[in-house]
Amino acid sequence: MTHILHRQINAALSVASGGKGIELFDSNGRAYIDASGGAAVSCLGHGHPDVIAAMHRQADTLAYAHTSFFTSDVAEALADRLVADAPAGISHAYFVSGGSEAVEAALKMARQYFVEIGQPQRRNIIARKQSYHGNTLGALATGGNEWRRAQFRPLLIETHHIDPCFAYRFQEAGESDEDYAARAAQALEDRIIELGPETVMAFVAETVVGATAGAVPPVADYLRRIRDICDRYGVLLLLDEVMCGMGRTGTLHACEQDGVAPDLMTIAKGLGGGYQPIGAVLLSQKIFDAFANGSGLFQHGHTYICHPMACAAALAVQDVIARDRLLDNVKAMGAHLARRLGERFGNHPHVGDIRGRGLFMGVELVEDRSTKQPFDPKRKLHARIKKAAMANGLLVYPMGGTIDGASGDHVLLAPPFICDEAAIDATVERLGDAIGEALRG
Repeated sequence: MTHILHRQINAALSVASGGKGIELFDSNGRAYIDASGGAAVSCLGHGHPDVIAAMHRQADTLAYAHTSFFTSDVAEALADRLVADAPAGISHAYFVSGGSEAVEAALKMARQYFVEIGQPQRRNIIARKQSYHGNTLGALATGGNEWRRAQFRPLLIETHHIDPCFAYRFQEAGESDEDYAARAAQALEDRIIELGPETVMAFVAETVVGATAGAVPPVADYLRRIRDICDRYGVLLLLDEVMCGMGRTGTLHACEQDGVAPDLMTIAKGLGGGYQPIGAVLLSQKIFDAFANGSGLFQHGHTYICHPMACAAALAVQDVIARDRLLDNVKAMGAHLARRLGERFGNHPHVGDIRGRGLFMGVELVEDRSTKQPFDPKRKLHARIKKAAMANGLLVYPMGGTIDGASGDHVLLAPPFICDEAAIDATVERLGDAIGEALRG
């Protein structure tokens, strides 16, 4: 008997009773390798003493103060830290309680920016199919996850979607990476022209697509082409790095590897590592200046923005990542993970693609490798894999609907930045066993 409205009404959930390092424990004393960090959240694993100590210190000092009256030292310090490490042009941070709130705030910033500079006709948002930007109504409308959108469609604002840069599914035989990148980016320019450039407000994209499609990275110079198109038509580039950012791909921001700086960026999961709920919008100087020189405010807010406890946890997480040079470990262990996945699944008859960056990897399952034919969705292969993996003491993040929201199965891996080769090896072996068991079932 439970009085919680769980995600799945009749799910028989284990009770999490503790965690240490890369492992979580249930109330029966069973240990699980947390190879997905929940949903790519627990970048430092569980029970990190430095983060816990920072939270204790903050609780002893100040737990909460409303931002209509006060700022706080810890929120100011976190903003200073994030801006110092941000892509070129980013000047300010706006702290919220999670990724959906961050996307919602960023969309409002984009709209208010154009109102402030005298272009109120700009209202259209372009995003990509098979994207995920959150579950609040604005974020859900922007995202391209059709299963999540379907029943709420009458409540969603009108948005526009183009095909993603998804090489495994959309790159043509014989087409070079450069030619495919150009073709995929051209879809954005075509849609801007179709809608009318003077009406387009923002293009929204995950730098590396996360949960909906499974760690899909951009190809060649795709993002640089996107940046150029946005600049050509005065459209804001909003990069969603809620899942792929804050070190997950081997650099603090995934877009660093593409040589691109956005106008707005959303971050969350790895920002606080799960120790407190926190997300943020990083905004460029030109957007801040439009607000500062116009109405003098950002017309938005939540009760818990800039929450001192959340900011203290996030600052401690970022301090540990920098002090312990954990991005170097993400690169090294990411290379080891890619290698081990290739060794275990490279010739597997039902693994079509292995992709990703750093400690953010996806494995796509197919019924037929030669045709890329997915499994029948009724089989719910992704759910079978999750169940089998848990039975083997492994937590991974599988999902269905990889291709179009209905068909396709993938498994997302996002282990903590503190993992070592032994943990990676165990993860791959247990995942292999789980996939084998699910396919036999």
